[in-house]
Amino acid sequence: MKKTSLPIFCAALAAIFCSSAYGKAPSAAAVMTESRQEAMTPCDALRRLKEGNDRFVSGRPAHRDLLEQARLTVAGQYPYAAIVSCLDSRTAPEQVFDAGIGDIFSARVAGNVVNDDIVGSLEYACEHSGAKLIAVIGHSSCGAVKGAVDRVKMGNLTGLLNKIEPAVAAAERETPGLRSPGDKLLVQRAAANNVALQMRAILKRSAILRSMLDKGEIAIVGGIQDLNTGKVTFTKPETGRNPG
Repeated sequence: MKKTSLPIFCAALAAIFCSSAYGKAPSAAAVMTESRQEAMTPCDALRRLKEGNDRFVSGRPAHRDLLEQARLTVAGQYPYAAIVSCLDSRTAPEQVFDAGIGDIFSARVAGNVVNDDIVGSLEYACEHSGAKLIAVIGHSSCGAVKGAVDRVKMGNLTGLLNKIEPAVAAAERETPGLRSPGDKLLVQRAAANNVALQMRAILKRSAILRSMLDKGEIAIVGGIQDLNTGKVTFTKPETGRNPG
């Protein structure tokens, strides 16, 4: 019988395992587990969001059994990211980032603005539940931003739109012409400014999240979704002094 050298045998064995389910990295459709969440860095979490958005834009979502995922996450959840996004019906982050059950925390409010309740929710998501990334996602043609541009007054909405006003004022200084919700460039700039404004508000309001950011335990990133294409363009993430 012909003998096989040890190196060849080891290489063949490695090939077998790498081609099997045991050797593969978990697919995008796999449920997040505690060990997978712990092994992720903030950069890994951002990469996963980008990959999910690429699948959404290309029309090739991961195949998932959502009912089975719901069953598998009954005992616990280990989301890798917390997303603050707009109430707009066209911007559901679970779809935009092709996420499964148990993948992301989602806080939705018109104009993707933050208050103490939203910030407290983000503290829970990151400090208590282990999420590695906070993403504040605005979008093109945002009705809340247009309302702020138009200085709309309507019940409790008035106070919400006032939170966007500094972003509009900054965009107005950058954009010559009359302040109008029909000015696409003004609205676009105001939406981008608002994302940055809300990111700063999160860190200003939370010593917990600032500390986690400084330690490199989390990152915070902004983004704008183009409603025409579904593509999310991200800003450079804030990763603190010791990014993961």
